[in-house]
Amino acid sequence: MSGDRMGDAGVKEFDPILTAILANRLDGVVREMTTTLLRSARSAVISSGRDFSCAIATGDNELLVCAEGIPVHIFGVQLQAADVLAAHPDLAEGDAFLDNNPYGGNSHAADHAVLVPVFVEGEHMFTAVAKAHQADTGNSIPTTYFAAPKDVYEEGALIFPAVRVQRNYETNDDIMRMCMARIRVPRQWHGDFLAALGAARVAERRLKELCARYGKDVVKQFIRNWFDYSEDLMRQAIEALPRATLHNTGRHDPFEPFLPDGLEFEVDIDIRSADGWITVDLTNNVPNVDCGLNLTEATTTSAVYAGIYNGLHAQLPKNSGAFRRIDVKLKKGAAVGIPEFPHSCSVATTNVADRLTNCIGAAFAQLGEPYGIAEGPVGLGVPHAVVAGFDSRTGDRFVNQIVIGAAGGPGSSTTDGWLTWNLPCSAGLTYRDSVEIDEIKMPIQYRHMRMLTDVGGAGKHRGGATVDMAYESKEDGVSVIYPCDGQIYAPKGVLGGRDGALAAGWFVDTDGKETVLPNSAAVRLDKGEGVRGVECSGGGYGDPLDRDPRRVFKDVLERWESVDHAREVYGVVITGSEEDLAVDESATAQMRTRLRESRTVH
Repeated sequence: MSGDRMGDAGVKEFDPILTAILANRLDGVVREMTTTLLRSARSAVISSGRDFSCAIATGDNELLVCAEGIPVHIFGVQLQAADVLAAHPDLAEGDAFLDNNPYGGNSHAADHAVLVPVFVEGEHMFTAVAKAHQADTGNSIPTTYFAAPKDVYEEGALIFPAVRVQRNYETNDDIMRMCMARIRVPRQWHGDFLAALGAARVAERRLKELCARYGKDVVKQFIRNWFDYSEDLMRQAIEALPRATLHNTGRHDPFEPFLPDGLEFEVDIDIRSADGWITVDLTNNVPNVDCGLNLTEATTTSAVYAGIYNGLHAQLPKNSGAFRRIDVKLKKGAAVGIPEFPHSCSVATTNVADRLTNCIGAAFAQLGEPYGIAEGPVGLGVPHAVVAGFDSRTGDRFVNQIVIGAAGGPGSSTTDGWLTWNLPCSAGLTYRDSVEIDEIKMPIQYRHMRMLTDVGGAGKHRGGATVDMAYESKEDGVSVIYPCDGQIYAPKGVLGGRDGALAAGWFVDTDGKETVLPNSAAVRLDKGEGVRGVECSGGGYGDPLDRDPRRVFKDVLERWESVDHAREVYGVVITGSEEDLAVDESATAQMRTRLRESRTVH
């Protein structure tokens, strides 16, 4: 990518300064889309939890820019853009499309994506995409994470396979009425739809302005350059790796009665350093399962890309140019692959997708430092439940997913797990809800929310800690539904790092008595009853005995670790009272020697 040769239209083939300017201008367009949707949506899961993403694809269906989009949302946007074009070869300016088809290019039925083709001088140059997780999509029960349906019919979600909802900027009111007749919170859904549509139209205006300022030919040349440049960076990152073939396995917890042994899958990764190429083979996996845990093509490939980005020790653009160097082999009709209709994919964005992202990122740790990453927390438990019922304060039904947990992320070769990582599928890009907003929008009251000590996976770089939280209902008949994972199989540590903590959930009656809840639960709460949940924490990276004692000491001062845990796991001896704690360096050296010797004995 060197030189300033002129193209056929008299445009420089590669201008590094202009390339940087336009890349950042496009990034700014996506951020403006994001702000528009965040500030105008109605449901708390979007406006408070930020469970949505915006992106721009090219007219020929390549992911161009996604800014801070959630990986599981945006790494498949190019598939959705292709679906729109295939279904509507007559698309024109003023069109807008609604797509949530899990058997096409979408993530899962709960993610409603609005796609707007952007025309410049009569040419379809871009497709703007605003995708948001919905609180309700007409499922047979009030949740958009329904783990138990045997197929999409039992799931019950409304499916829109790249449906035209606007022509010549005029909305098809029939489709609006269809949605509002089936969705439990129709005004909330309609407000969220308008927010997404507005975000996509903002992108349309800004992209037209961009092309008017710089010229269509200049922008088209930039797109070619940006993809080539991104591919070069990915190629260089792969060439820096040792030649290797990696194998790893992952497993979702048992889910009775559908998957009594859980769902296990295999990943084979071929790193061809000399060619600058990575192949990920997922074809050796089980067929679709008769419940909602099947992945979609988009979530499978998104998890692969996210895992590779986590595993590589490099800063890389996230677009189709970089993806050119990654070959993903999938099997149709596989639970981890491409689903066959009518198998349900209701939970395709999280549980198994999180496990797959973890599995791939952790596989790169087999190359040794600085590569790879420990496994991150998994499962949508009590702190991420969909809460629904009747609110006597407003006289309306409500349905909303809360995002109130703070599951700590995985340790890596350079840093401890990020406290608000949340889940691998979101990689820290969702927000934690505001307690006050949740309590305004739903008749619930939070009882406590506290970080826990000694729970992050120990390591040279430890996993992030996690939260213990509880909330109660202020109405009778409130449902709490979630498809948890991570109560049986914890997130794994790598290169000697310890595993993260397990998740757990409890029903809490009005007297405070707690009853353990299963991995996946649908709980009815009457007034004064509540639920309590503890999330998984991230695994550790590297041997805990190699952690800098000063960092262990700081963890103790900040109460991430106890004095006893510091001594028993990290071999760091801390003396003194709470007011004058200090590291005993001599005793620490002796303790670490004893701990290492005890390993060899065992």
